Amino acid sequence: MTGSQQTFTTDCRRCSRLAKFLDEVRITHKDYFARPVPSFGDANARLLVVGLAPGMHGANKTGRPFTGDHAGILLYKTLFEQGFSTASISESSEDKLELKDCRITNAVRCLPPQNKPTGDEVSTCNGYLLEELKTLPSNALVVSLGSIAHKAVLKALNLKQSDFPFGHGSIHKLSVDLIMIDSYHCSRYNTQTRRLTAHMFSAIFLKARELLKKNDRSA
Repeated sequence: MTGSQQTFTTDCRRCSRLAKFLDEVRITHKDYFARPVPSFGDANARLLVVGLAPGMHGANKTGRPFTGDHAGILLYKTLFEQGFSTASISESSEDKLELKDCRITNAVRCLPPQNKPTGDEVSTCNGYLLEELKTLPSNALVVSLGSIAHKAVLKALNLKQSDFPFGHGSIHKLSVDLIMIDSYHCSRYNTQTRRLTAHMFSAIFLKARELLKKNDRSA
């Protein structure tokens, strides 16, 4: 893996637009986390789930990825069903939910205005994603939620976007030790329009579980 690795800190202010926006959010929502959101889960996980960015009333509020918002409802339910989580609901960073052999992060660690980070902001945060990827053991898996997360993973690994086109359910062998599976993002829009159904999403993590078991047998 190549790239400019950076050590994550919740005090990061490298993106001036995002830092200013979070300053404003802390004024209007005094009880919100409203800082760069750290990853969550098993430090030794073989499965890394990469989302887009914290949601205003989700991770930006709770300080835990996908916790407290609509997108997290389907994600944590699915992780629980496939044995990657100890509970099916994650509403607060203070609850006792734990992830098993799984960790969740985002391509962009700060809440962006209108939930839309700029390309420069994705690039600026890319070193933190590389930091996450470098911690993965051999025969690991990444599930990228949406095309921006997909592209961010490829960028962190210095891989050509054209060699790995995004497609829901697509499986990409990124290296000898790393596979990426694409999924549509579990956003409110995608689930309500039925672009992504619970069955479709479950199939992604079922495949991830199958591949991890296959790696266990071949180890």
